[in-house]
Parts: sequence; C-alpha cells; structure tokens
Amino acid sequence: MRFLVLALALAMPLVGWLSNTGLLGPTNGEISDRYPTLIVAAGYAFAIWGPIFLLDAVFGIAQVRVREPGTRLLRIRVLTAAGFALTSLWMVVFTLQWFWLALAIIWGSLGCMLAAAWLASHTRGHRRGPWWQWLPLSLHAGWVSLAAFLNVAQVVVAFRLLSVERMLPWTLVLFALAGVLLLAVVVKLRGNPWYALAAVWGLLGVHAKQQASALPGADTAASVAMAMAVLVALTALAAATLGWREARLRRAG
Repeated sequence: MRFLVLALALAMPLVGWLSNTGLLGPTNGEISDRYPTLIVAAGYAFAIWGPIFLLDAVFGIAQVRVREPGTRLLRIRVLTAAGFALTSLWMVVFTLQWFWLALAIIWGSLGCMLAAAWLASHTRGHRRGPWWQWLPLSLHAGWVSLAAFLNVAQVVVAFRLLSVERMLPWTLVLFALAGVLLLAVVVKLRGNPWYALAAVWGLLGVHAKQQASALPGADTAASVAMAMAVLVALTALAAATLGWREARLRRAG
C-alpha cells in the first residue's frame, strides 16, 4: 500500500499537466468559460494545485519510509490512496465533460481527504501527527472543500437545472452550504491553518473573479465570498487559540 500511495501521489501532477496542455480535451479554464457561474474562482487561484501536488508527493515519499506504521497511518494510507486516485480521475472525467460523473468523483475525493486530514490532525493527547501528514492532507482537503461547490454550480449551469439568467438566489444557497462545511471542519480540525488557508485562498479567488464579472449578481457574490473568507480566517484563529489554551491547561494540570 505504501508504494501505491506514492505512485498515486506522483500521478496527480502528471495527469494535471496532461489536462492543462489540452492533450485530453478542453482545459478546465476553457470549460469554466463555457459555463460561467457566480461561484467560480479566478484562474490564478487554481495555481494552488502546484503546492498541493508537491506536498502530496512529500507525503507519499515520507510515508514510504515508515515500514512499521500504526493503525492510524494504515488508515490514512487507504484514504489517501483513494483520494489521490479520485483526484486524478476527476481531472480526466471533467476534461471529457462527463459532468455528473465528475461531480460524484469530486465529492468522493473530498470525503476521503477530509477523513485523512482529520486522522492526521488528531492523535493521542490532542496533538497533531507529523507535519508531513497533516500539512499536505489538510491543504488538499481545504481546497477540494470549496472546489466541490464550484463543481456543483457548473453542473447546474451546464444542464440548466436552475435559472442561468438569475443565478444569485441559488448561488447564495451554495455559498451558505459551503460556509457551513468550511466552518464546521475548521472547528473540528481545531483551527488547522493549512485547511483554512486553502479555503480562504479559494474564496479570495472567487471574490476577484466576481468583482470583474459582468454577470447579474456578481457584485453580491464577490462581497459574500470576501465575507466568508474573513469569517473562515477568524474562526480558524479562534479555534486554534482555544485549542492552544486547552493544551496549556492540560500540561499545567
């Protein structure tokens, strides 16, 4: 399993490169332009995949060196193997514009990465695991937590499931659901800064994209995205501070 995890971690940037060169079909940016939404992020925001892929590779290499892992790392390996495989598969399927399948895949990937990040962030004594576990997995989970909702919006527009002339009402519902997920996970992960960083980065990307958009309701969407970014950051800071105080009290006791 440890070598499979490494292979899948190294496969993601390769598949991403093939996807972005157009060798597999239209790029993600081209597809996004075909189906504009009020919750899509600016193109630069997706550059976060570079650090995510790099850190996932670091995780893959580091976990290979652990020859006698505990139960927790064994579970993390299974979850990351599935999460990495689904991430690569999503890039291929989305490029092929099989949107319903892509939507199912990205939510499956999110479930795996959230579970892996949670395991990496919780050990005995309420201490995090090694940085090479919780940092890469938290960053990956944080970005996909927002990307899943971006994917939902594109499916809505692609199949005209709801109004594409008045997108703001249903977009606000997606923002609300995304906010609930992001804040709940931030608290559950005790203010994990890497999860929060990825989420805030994505929300700021949404703000930038919608500020420059001519779509009806884009200004409101931009303001909501900025407000959510601030709220996620403040919640992460508060949760981290509370966790630090609790740990200090346990040590003092």
